[in-house]
Amino acid sequence: MFFDTSAFAKRYIEEEGSDTVEQLCGEATALALSVICVPEIISALNRLVREDFLSRNQYRKVKSRLSAEVVDATIVNLVPAVVADAIRVLETNAVRAMDTLHIACALQWEAELFISSDERQLSAARREKLRTKKV
Repeated sequence: MFFDTSAFAKRYIEEEGSDTVEQLCGEATALALSVICVPEIISALNRLVREDFLSRNQYRKVKSRLSAEVVDATIVNLVPAVVADAIRVLETNAVRAMDTLHIACALQWEAELFISSDERQLSAARREKLRTKKV
């Protein structure tokens, strides 16, 4: 299973779909993330701290959990083939660049399931012949 940031973040930030993400992670035989996923989650967590929705102590605990859990994940890097796929996806879909990088990483990893909470991104992933799940 390949999670984009919008989906994987639900593992650390309680919101609609968090239970489904936990269930999927428990069922996964292999888990992959784009190299940009963890920095994006850290960015979101820091925004929550700045907006006083998360304390510094809560942030440290969540960051520690995230760091421990991604150790077992495959991190897909931005190699030339991923960049080429991202460009192709951008040229044929109305998606943001960062969302496209997740799709391209999933294609590179040959993901059996691409998981996101972004419908536009999921639509582009389906056009690329990825099996998708919205959370």
